[in-house]
Amino acid sequence: MSDTVSPRRTTPTGWSVRRDDAFASQAYKDGWWQADTAADALIRAARDTPDRVLLIDGDTSLTAAALHAQASRLAQVMLARFAPGSAISFMLPNWHEAAIIYMGATLAGMVANLILPSLRDHDLRFILADLDSAMIFIPASFRGHDYAAMLARVTPALENPPAVIVLRGEAGPHIAFADLLAEGGDAQLPAVDPDDVRMVMYTSGTTGRPKGVLHSHNSINALIRQIGRHWLVEPGDRFLVPSPVSHIGGSIYAFETPLLLGATAILMEHWNPDEAVQIMVDQRCTHMAGATPFLQHLLAAARAAGTCLPDLKLFICGGASVPSSLIRDAAAYFDRTIVSRVYGSTELPVTTVGVIDPADRDHAADTDGRAGIATIRIAPDGEIRARGPQMMVGYLHPEDEESSFDADGYYRSGDQGAWVDGDHLVVTGRIKDLIIRNGENIAPKEIEDLLVGHPDIAEIAIVGIPDPRTGERAVAVIVPCGEATPDVPAIADFLGRHGVARFKYPESVQLWDALPKNDAGKVLKAAIRATLTAPN
Repeated sequence: MSDTVSPRRTTPTGWSVRRDDAFASQAYKDGWWQADTAADALIRAARDTPDRVLLIDGDTSLTAAALHAQASRLAQVMLARFAPGSAISFMLPNWHEAAIIYMGATLAGMVANLILPSLRDHDLRFILADLDSAMIFIPASFRGHDYAAMLARVTPALENPPAVIVLRGEAGPHIAFADLLAEGGDAQLPAVDPDDVRMVMYTSGTTGRPKGVLHSHNSINALIRQIGRHWLVEPGDRFLVPSPVSHIGGSIYAFETPLLLGATAILMEHWNPDEAVQIMVDQRCTHMAGATPFLQHLLAAARAAGTCLPDLKLFICGGASVPSSLIRDAAAYFDRTIVSRVYGSTELPVTTVGVIDPADRDHAADTDGRAGIATIRIAPDGEIRARGPQMMVGYLHPEDEESSFDADGYYRSGDQGAWVDGDHLVVTGRIKDLIIRNGENIAPKEIEDLLVGHPDIAEIAIVGIPDPRTGERAVAVIVPCGEATPDVPAIADFLGRHGVARFKYPESVQLWDALPKNDAGKVLKAAIRATLTAPN
């Protein structure tokens, strides 16, 4: 049963979103929401600072004028094919073309759908059908995977298959990116409503079915304005962006901060800590954000290279469990850098902004920091609930919002937390059954529902246990059929044949005679975790 029923409105392009008029009025009054959009910012940047470099991708530097010209051209092509409000998907690595597509969709009044390149047939088929995507941009191949072949498998099963656009390689039966741009168009670019939907990202939920998170121009812009206020960002700063641009974090650093905060984004296609250190030294990078493994690897590589990265002003660490000792070690070594934990989600990004006071390393290491523009409550059961101008404007399907908001419109995170010293939040655990590994959300139920079809598995429960390297490790506890002994390779083979992304595979298997259950037959995952984490 839903905790709250929020009024909804239909946006000018036909999307249904949550709407609290009093909250919206306050967000505008406080200046977090404005009539100005990133489309306006791009037009201004191309006019006023055409030669300013917004984004660097290897040997390619994208200036404000170049991004505006290429994004405008793509927007014309999109409008010749589709109506404003159409969903435009892209499944790309950290390439500069992603910014062109993202801003092209923005200028055309369309909605960008960012999809992780690590997903495979199973997830991709669901997202494209669920969203009724009009167009999808893919690499020809990346990390040994043939995306053009994958789309040739996926699209025939869709009722309304999207146009498939292929970058950096042979298009096969699809459309080459260069050929798409050659189509041209002369449609007038529409006026963009700042309260309209700008982005859809899918996030794993405890139901096992990914949910489409809707963000407006205003929710994203409020997020960036918060970063500008709290994270020491000045015009001319440089963000290293190794996090996937298909994540909320990677996307805002790559696409938004250059336009709205005057920064330059430097993209990394593959994470390599030694290369990252060299880039940060050569490019004098001032900011980086990422999950625990990024900071661990960067610290080790910087030590090996004998540099403390003197230009780095801020490293923000979140997205998974962050050891306090790691923050302390990094802050001590990067002696000119603020290193802090933060907390947030795709639904309510950067709920806390960390601790930026260089004299307060204890709170930066031991807590997840103070709230920024969000208001946070701890419910009687310990659940973290929050709302703010950077909060999503709803899920694609309103029914997915059942129990996601309380009666006051606060997002129910499913995480448990506590206050330290009055106003510093500490995330202590999760109510939701979700595993976060290397910053990726994994819904155990999704994988369990597939693996119960394995001929050697009678029952299965997948749980996350702490891991100092990745945040959490996914363990499959299996009751086998008869004398069978399913193992990690067998599970990987089964999931691979179902088109499941590799990052969702369990990393280890435990064979048990039975799973602990309550009187109603519900599997007691807390008991499983306790057994797996108990001292030997």
